[in-house]
Amino acid sequence: MTRAWMIDELAHAGPEHLDVAFVAGFDRKQGYPDPAADLAAFREHGVGGASTVVDLGAGTGRLALAAAPHVARVVAVDVSPAMLALLRERAARAGLANVECVQAGFLSYTHAGPPVDAVYTRNALHQLPDFWKALALDRIAKLLRPGGVFRLRDLIFDFQPAEAEAVLDDWLDGAATDPAAGYTREDFAEHLRTEFSTFRWLLEPMLAAVGFRVVAANFEGSIYGAYTCIKT
Repeated sequence: MTRAWMIDELAHAGPEHLDVAFVAGFDRKQGYPDPAADLAAFREHGVGGASTVVDLGAGTGRLALAAAPHVARVVAVDVSPAMLALLRERAARAGLANVECVQAGFLSYTHAGPPVDAVYTRNALHQLPDFWKALALDRIAKLLRPGGVFRLRDLIFDFQPAEAEAVLDDWLDGAATDPAAGYTREDFAEHLRTEFSTFRWLLEPMLAAVGFRVVAANFEGSIYGAYTCIKT
């Protein structure tokens, strides 16, 4: 998709994701997220040894590298050259020849091959404003075969506007104090000021509009959601 009105996804990703030093410490700052629940969700919906998985906003490859031994093909997509360089290095070190790295974003990735079995994205969709989220979700739906599974993890707000101050103050109060070991109060505040996390009650109609059926939605507090969706 290339139009004069398109946004620059690399700019929306934030300059820190282009910084080699930041990328080197990214997994630690993220808390070394465990992809086990995501892999279990894929298995539950038929993703296996003959499957193709696309990881959008793959980052350093936590999901892509964990999924690769269990599927036929993983396409790890990210706008950041620094993220992809580290991911390629890790895949080579692990001998994972079925991991392909592509520099692209939600709105620019073009898939080579038949419709895929699963798409995953974690902590990346919030970089797009809601209009662009809807277009990204539509493109994700078009990547998938009928019955394919979409696994989404992100900062998604499960509260009403009148509750925002109380919920967000509580979230910031629980932030890390060491910026190398986690996201600090200022990190969270900057996220709220400059990024585009949305409400659950806005996101779920977008998913339905592009042809997804939500089969599971689990939230940590009122801030972080994990969705499993099936393409109808």
